[in-house]
Amino acid sequence: MAPLSRRLWLTSTALGALAPKGVLAQKAQPLLPLPAVGSPLPLVAAPLLLDAGRFEPAQADGHALVLYWWASWCPFCAQQSPEMQKLWESQQAKGLRMLALSIDKRPAEAEAYLRKKGYTFPAAWVSPELARHYPKPDGLPVTVVRGKDGKVVQAEKGQLFPEDVAQMARWV
Repeated sequence: MAPLSRRLWLTSTALGALAPKGVLAQKAQPLLPLPAVGSPLPLVAAPLLLDAGRFEPAQADGHALVLYWWASWCPFCAQQSPEMQKLWESQQAKGLRMLALSIDKRPAEAEAYLRKKGYTFPAAWVSPELARHYPKPDGLPVTVVRGKDGKVVQAEKGQLFPEDVAQMARWV
């Protein structure tokens, strides 16, 4: 068995043994693939955390937009989020738009984390309603760049290296 397949098998076996009967089956949701490069990426309005107003789709018209799914409890997100903050600080004046999408269970958890870390990038909590419009692809963190023309130009799952995040500035 390949190392990744073995790891997935071990994880699922361990979770199955620990979970009450039927819990995993009830919570299992289909894994969504990353959006395909070149596909249109429609946007909807989203209330922003930290009393930062609302993200409106028109704000992204003619601009590159980074969508970043993350969670306060995700160790890989904890490594990538400082790089996302650097990207935001260095590129927002040049036209970059960002919408970080927290998948925490409650918005208060996401807000507390953002405050503690001093992150200022626009972030929304993915409520059940918002999840219908911004479903999280498989993996975490997930980073998708929507080009100036409204189509996906880059889609990545898993932690990105600092140089990978910095290279997103090329889309601005």
